[in-house]
Amino acid sequence: MKKFNIRKVLDGLTAASSSSSSSATAQPGTPRENDVVQETLQSEHFQLCKTVRHGFPYQPSSMAFDPVQKILAVGTQTGALRLFGRAGVECYCQHESGAAVIQLQFLINEGALVSALADDSIHLWNLRQKIPAILHSLKFNRERITYCHLPFQSKWLYIGSERGNIHIVNVESFTLSGYVIMWNKAIELSTKTHPGPVVHISDNPMDEGKLLIGFECGVVVLWDLKSKKADYRYNYDEAIHSVAWHHEGKQFVCSHSDGTLTTWNIRAPAKPAQIITPHGKQPKDGKKPEPCKPILKVEYKTTRAGGAFPVVLHKPNISLDDGVLIVDGKLERCLSSALVLSEHVMFSLSYFHTSTVLVYCDRYPIFESPYPLSIHESPVTCCEYFADCPSELIPALYSVGSRQKRQGYSKKEWPISGGNWGQGTQTYPEIIVTGHADGTIKFWDASALMLQVLYKLKTAKVFERARGKEEKPSTDIVDEDPFAIQTLFWCPESRMLCVAGVSAHVIIYRFSKQEVTTEVVQLLEVRMQCEFSEVDSPDPGGEQTPTLPTPAAPSSPQEAEPPNQLTAGVNSSEGARDNIPCLQVRSSPLKQSPGYQVELVVQLVWVSGEPPQQITSLAVNSSFGLVVFGNSNGLAVVDYVQKTLLLNLGTSELYSPSDPCQRQPRSPRKPRQPSGAGFCDSNDGSNNSEDRCKSPTSGSTSPCNSDDERKQNFIEKVKLKSRRFSKTVANDFAKMSRKISSSGEQKLDLDGKDNAFTRSRSSSVTSIDRESREAISSFYFCESFPRKSDSLASPCLLVGTTQGSVMMVALGLQPGGDQKLQQPLSFASCGTLVQLKGGILTMALLDAAGTLLPPSCEAWYDPNASDEEKEKVRRRRPATPPSSQEGQDSQFAVLCSEKQAKVVAMPSQTSIYKHNITETSFVLRVDVVQMAGAYCIACFCANGHIMTLSLPSLRPLLDINYLPLTDMRIARTFCFSNLGQALYLTSPTEIQRITYSQETCDNLQEMLSELFTPVETPEAPNRGFFKGLFGGGAQSLDREDLFGETAAGKASRSLAQHIPGPGSMEGMKGAASGVVGDLARARVALDERGQKLGELEERTAAMMASAESFSKHAHDMMVKYKDKKWYQL
Repeated sequence: MKKFNIRKVLDGLTAASSSSSSSATAQPGTPRENDVVQETLQSEHFQLCKTVRHGFPYQPSSMAFDPVQKILAVGTQTGALRLFGRAGVECYCQHESGAAVIQLQFLINEGALVSALADDSIHLWNLRQKIPAILHSLKFNRERITYCHLPFQSKWLYIGSERGNIHIVNVESFTLSGYVIMWNKAIELSTKTHPGPVVHISDNPMDEGKLLIGFECGVVVLWDLKSKKADYRYNYDEAIHSVAWHHEGKQFVCSHSDGTLTTWNIRAPAKPAQIITPHGKQPKDGKKPEPCKPILKVEYKTTRAGGAFPVVLHKPNISLDDGVLIVDGKLERCLSSALVLSEHVMFSLSYFHTSTVLVYCDRYPIFESPYPLSIHESPVTCCEYFADCPSELIPALYSVGSRQKRQGYSKKEWPISGGNWGQGTQTYPEIIVTGHADGTIKFWDASALMLQVLYKLKTAKVFERARGKEEKPSTDIVDEDPFAIQTLFWCPESRMLCVAGVSAHVIIYRFSKQEVTTEVVQLLEVRMQCEFSEVDSPDPGGEQTPTLPTPAAPSSPQEAEPPNQLTAGVNSSEGARDNIPCLQVRSSPLKQSPGYQVELVVQLVWVSGEPPQQITSLAVNSSFGLVVFGNSNGLAVVDYVQKTLLLNLGTSELYSPSDPCQRQPRSPRKPRQPSGAGFCDSNDGSNNSEDRCKSPTSGSTSPCNSDDERKQNFIEKVKLKSRRFSKTVANDFAKMSRKISSSGEQKLDLDGKDNAFTRSRSSSVTSIDRESREAISSFYFCESFPRKSDSLASPCLLVGTTQGSVMMVALGLQPGGDQKLQQPLSFASCGTLVQLKGGILTMALLDAAGTLLPPSCEAWYDPNASDEEKEKVRRRRPATPPSSQEGQDSQFAVLCSEKQAKVVAMPSQTSIYKHNITETSFVLRVDVVQMAGAYCIACFCANGHIMTLSLPSLRPLLDINYLPLTDMRIARTFCFSNLGQALYLTSPTEIQRITYSQETCDNLQEMLSELFTPVETPEAPNRGFFKGLFGGGAQSLDREDLFGETAAGKASRSLAQHIPGPGSMEGMKGAASGVVGDLARARVALDERGQKLGELEERTAAMMASAESFSKHAHDMMVKYKDKKWYQL
């Protein structure tokens, strides 16, 4: 293992990171003991690639099913292609053009798929490889594609166009045939109008030589391919959307734009055999039913008993574009837009649910979907990713989650069962936790590139629900989704879960395997405000908060009120709300099933008519029994064991009086929060126009139409909107606000004696506007050295702010396991540890060898178990770390902000390494992760770059421009995890997983599932002797004689352009030079050499046969003339 020397830091930097803005810098005065640190991570350990995509296909536009391979394909409006097999077999492909997929056609049991796009191109996909690739493409230049049809076991693809013509393509070579069905030959000559685009093409089930063509205007033509003329024409007044054949080939049914279904006999084109309007009101006088919305899709299916009926699969007159099922012309049940898979099974697909239905059973039981398609059941608001979790977690979550499953599912086998699982070696457990807008939290098993829901927690059960709009509480700070999850913190080792919602509430959960009934939900109300009172004229509306409060002894919040804990609200006659929470906690007994159960609910209350600020950061430590949360007003520390509030500090109170980075307090005037739609009542008292128009420098009123006022109003709007997002997005908005306000910002100082604002040139004093935006952005529990003089590590809390300050708070925890339950805790703010550019995002602690020191935690125990079982696993305090040697640093504090990363030696508090991550952009997500047995920093920037830095030297190891920030959803959900894993929400319904590990990229082919499996194509059923004798059997057609170049000639070259795909032989020949290209060319040359050797062998065999024949003839000649004389010749 090579040791890293600080003197060679710059030797390993790349050219891109050699500038001063992106290089890791060793600070002067670094202790020599820190010069030698073992670092094993190199650039060769990192490579970025996508792995798999989970979830519901976003904006689906087409579907297809291979009944032999049992593979389902779904195309979307964004050009994506999702393929599904058995549970765990999924595949994602993307068309480069991004055009919508209008139709999909499987080559049945051939391992190939044809896709038609809205940009008038068709593509042939090879599904015989783990990552499907395009073999051929054909781009139409003069006509637009509207419909495609590929007969079973045929290599000729029919393509209908917007002009009404039908072209034929050979799917093997992707070349056009000279055989073209022109619209003017298909319709009657007497027709004066154009029939419109082709909306349907299909061949007769019993006669492949008859082609049924449907035009949009309502005309259907039965075309004879051999004679090249129309046999019959069927006319109807309404536009056609879909056509389906009866299995005997004697009837077909059409769906129309007026909601009617017409059934035609092929030999009776004069009028339909039957006309029904399933959804129209049937008049009693026998008149025509009233028209309704169009039926977009119809299928004509047969039961085993022999009866046939139309099945309407898609109808837009029901909410969510649901369809209906019609049996014998009667409405039976509403279904989603669907696809018939087999005789008894239908697959339905809609935005909110996906299911498979047994069509012909009495109650239509559905299958339980094996795919993770319910990610978007409620919009995802936050996401966390945990790789290499404790092995017992997934079985524990599955055991409690299995009891939540619905009953009444079909017991038949899931019909989409094709493909095989991958043979990957990745065996460590992975869990994804998602928070949703309706307050639910879902735990997912993400091991081995699969995704399966384990457990679902509904946090809204803790609160009372308003039954109607009139009962909606006026204290809500959001108009919709008041239970939405803002941020969450989960400790896999102790199984503690803490969630923060948009209504300024925090819920602490414990995991239990036993069911309990909670009579009264434990509630703690906290009053947080950033307000200071003057000595001469104290503000009567405020409440004095001591810096180091003493907690109350009782454990029940109803028995005593610790500081800043309020149990009753005040609502004055003027409408100013005070001490009122945004949500009402449930008063009735709460039955809690096995799983996560409520331990404590903490709510922030209104303060003098001002709504509480949303929570921006959150952390839990099970070993200390503490939960800490912060917002733009400050932070609060809660003991969830004793159910008491221990600390409530404003942000400025964290700075020591002599701190050079100290923020000056705000104006003694009460804080005003701008009111806005969706966050507070319009009658709020904060809408005082005089207060809004006061100038901070003069104290007098001034018009609100100046540039500074307009800039300030925009900043306030940005701050207001940022409350809907997680802490990362809030930091992004704060960063944008700072950029806007930095140009015209003035430095102000507050004189405490005369309460007058004076100008100050000191760079350490910020303006009131900047101070008002400083929020708590990050927490980290640790055991470190709060002061430079400390020789023993003690419990501490690192606090990061949106202004780049990192402060340390010493936690006065008494030694011993259970003494905390009887003795109070003390806190001491130790001032600013270091200052960085941009808001603090992540903090961590390393030991002297560069190994991560995670926050201490206790082992999980069931809170409802017996006392004896608890004592077996309960560990209230971790072992005290060894003391540091005199004059040496034994820890490294890793601090990351939106702009920088720093490593600080502890306890000397010396900044030894610094790296400017970005100058022109800002970091959205950063985590300290484990890779290949070592630790590094992983960053995702708003400009799309993903970077990794070594620890502790901050050497750049990876920098790839991967994904520009095009949607705030990505910023809200992007997260890194250990072992080179990461994910983000690529659409409202899909999770994209990526890896930045070279090892995972190398093994990806083995880990991915296979779509194609060799299966023999089943033979057609025997139709009987008499049906074949009297012409009842199917008639075949030799399409090669009709559409081949010999009979039909060549098509026009200007009609379409053939484009070889990257997976074809032409694409291999055109590959770039290099190892891959050389291998491809060598393989082609080897094939050609083998072919030439085969030809040579054939020629040799032919010569031997010729010589043998010559020898035989010569011998016969010799025998014939052997005994004859010369005169007998």
